[in-house]
Amino acid sequence: MNKLRNSTFICLVLLLQCWCVNAQNHRFVDPMIGSEGLGNVFVGPSCPYGMIKPGPDNDLNANSGFTTDMTKPIYGFSQVHVSGTGGGAKYGNVSIMPISGDFETIKQESLRENEKVALGYYSALLKKWKIQTEITTSDRAAFYKFVFDSNAKNAVKIDLGRYLDESIIPDGREAQQFVGSQVEVISDTEVRGYTKVRGGWNNGSTYTVYFSAVFNQPFTNFSTWKGETFFPNQKNQVDNGKKTGAMLLFESLANKTLNMKIGISFISALKARENIDNEIPHWDFKKELAETQQKWENLLQRVEVEKEASTEKKTMFYTGLYHTMLMPVDRTGENPLWENDSPYYDDFYAIWDTYRSSSPLITLLDPKREIDIVNAMLQIYKRDGYLPEARSGNSNGRTQGGSNAEVVIADAFVKGLEGINYKLGLDAMLKDALFPPGGNEEKEGRGGLVDYNRLGYVSTDYVRSGNRTLEYSYNDYCLAIVAKGTKRKGEYWRFIKQSDNWQNLWRDIEDNGSRGFIMPKDSNKKWVDSIQCAATNGKISYVPYTPLAQDWPNCVCWWCGVFYEASSWEYSLSVPHDVAMLIKKTGGNEAFKKRLNTLFDKEFYNVANEPSFLSPNLYHWIGRPDLSNDRIHQIIDKNYNSSRNGIPGNDDSGAMSSWLAFHMMGLYPNAGQSYYLINSPYFKQTVIHQENGKDFTIKAKNLSEKNKYIKSVTLNGKPFENAFIEHSDIVKGGVLEFEMAATPSKIWGTKQVPPSKSDEVIEE
Repeated sequence: MNKLRNSTFICLVLLLQCWCVNAQNHRFVDPMIGSEGLGNVFVGPSCPYGMIKPGPDNDLNANSGFTTDMTKPIYGFSQVHVSGTGGGAKYGNVSIMPISGDFETIKQESLRENEKVALGYYSALLKKWKIQTEITTSDRAAFYKFVFDSNAKNAVKIDLGRYLDESIIPDGREAQQFVGSQVEVISDTEVRGYTKVRGGWNNGSTYTVYFSAVFNQPFTNFSTWKGETFFPNQKNQVDNGKKTGAMLLFESLANKTLNMKIGISFISALKARENIDNEIPHWDFKKELAETQQKWENLLQRVEVEKEASTEKKTMFYTGLYHTMLMPVDRTGENPLWENDSPYYDDFYAIWDTYRSSSPLITLLDPKREIDIVNAMLQIYKRDGYLPEARSGNSNGRTQGGSNAEVVIADAFVKGLEGINYKLGLDAMLKDALFPPGGNEEKEGRGGLVDYNRLGYVSTDYVRSGNRTLEYSYNDYCLAIVAKGTKRKGEYWRFIKQSDNWQNLWRDIEDNGSRGFIMPKDSNKKWVDSIQCAATNGKISYVPYTPLAQDWPNCVCWWCGVFYEASSWEYSLSVPHDVAMLIKKTGGNEAFKKRLNTLFDKEFYNVANEPSFLSPNLYHWIGRPDLSNDRIHQIIDKNYNSSRNGIPGNDDSGAMSSWLAFHMMGLYPNAGQSYYLINSPYFKQTVIHQENGKDFTIKAKNLSEKNKYIKSVTLNGKPFENAFIEHSDIVKGGVLEFEMAATPSKIWGTKQVPPSKSDEVIEE
């Protein structure tokens, strides 16, 4: 039986590879990259930005619901997941489980074997009952195929009381809490209902996932349950705050095979059924899988790399693109909070992670999608009062630092994305910058804003005062750029000045051979030299606060430190709009080079976290792009690969993956600004097939392990001296050609460094 199943899977894969002669890039996607270690990626099938994400759950506390540990049994396949996130888990709703034998208990689980994962496809054999389970999906409905091996009774369990990260502690921080559920048997082939849950990582309000499940063969008997009690043949279990579900018995199955389609909705169970009818009107599993893979191919083929590139490199690259396009989630027409047909996206989880490289990558490869995403953000502002930062389950919640939707809006603006109301965008940005959110200052807006606008920095009266000050400064710069472009000179002048506020926390102290760091100040404008850490034997202890100090989680809670998830050594380099001033304050080019070398050589740099995403590229601003190239390739070669442990940190909704994909092409964005930094690529040729029909080609002549430095560059045949290129030059199409060499160039990229705010003419 196992040999037969393996042969069937191999034949299926070969069939899909031949399905379209030109549809090849999706073959290099491996959803299992990042499934081990810190990656936390979702391994089940999904469409691009797909609302339904069906997949296996065998770890209630895992963000994706899944661990590769084969000793942990699967307890169900739920329909809603996120990918790559950290912190408390979210979703894991509407759990499905095929079973055989004894149905007297609700809890049913099994170890798995023969697990197969490909783009748009998941399968495993449930070892306990020898049930083969296969899954594929459309955007809002999933297709399950069960092959039973038992002559005993077979069943499918629909459990509306299971979800991820359940806590019995009322309002447990980051945990999810059960609110209610309901199930209804409509006929001998259809069941529908809903589950209500609240909380999760973003501490969100109650969200409801409705479902409708239909089968291609009738069940012969059924029981519903409430709490722990089964009710044979009772069709309805109404919502009274207790957990419900249904056990559907199939005593006679043709070929022991059962197909199930399940749709979800955030509006109603009838809308869930409509999603099935609209998206999967047939019962052809292979057809649905092929359609899903073609949806991905339509996106992945927008970047064509050289055919001769190694399978390892192509797998890393195309999987990076795939991970970037799993989130945010397209829920247009599925918004339960207000009625409209405009774009609606959820699971911005979180923009603090994704604004740096994920959003710019979507802008480059799928600009119409990015326009919809930005417009959805503006709808959220209009209806909920603030732009999202970490929205999930239709609820804003959790700001890690700045109000970074502003960077996303500015990025779209400077790159010329049309069809966005930028005047409304500016209003939304001004709301963040001028009006304190009040109440829960983690939910949205800018926490500590009263201090920031009064003192010019966030004081230690507020948590995360260091990185909030830095990020608000950059948010203000982005606001100023949009204000200038929309002829709002007054706002431009105010906020371009405020973008210097990071300097108010710049302290002229030395650490590890470098001078000047972002350090904490209290509300009386005095530097804070030590922080309270603990009380021992009735005595309060203090520890010195240095640029390498990490007050979380040893002295304060994870969210309560001066900096969030990084040290001052890392954050003090995070001034993306004014690297020139940062270099000046550090002591000039040589001092800055020494500082960067110390960051990497002493391993103060954390490859697994977003605050340092731009840091390896900072050598560009001292005219040494060759040193940026060295660091970038060292980081990738050491920390990324095509294994299950191939992502060095939480993928964070594709943040880590998009960082990799950009650098493999030889580009990297400075999000919120109009250019890309140029680096040595991993491919001899990359062609970006743009939405506007104009191809942009990146060629690297003589590229090899030895010839790893850019000697000279031409753009459309003409010499190109800058180590950065404008987005507008890419949009026009053309050829960017590198001449590679074994030694760094003493000319290319040394004369004109990338833009900085302090080098610009400020208009009053």
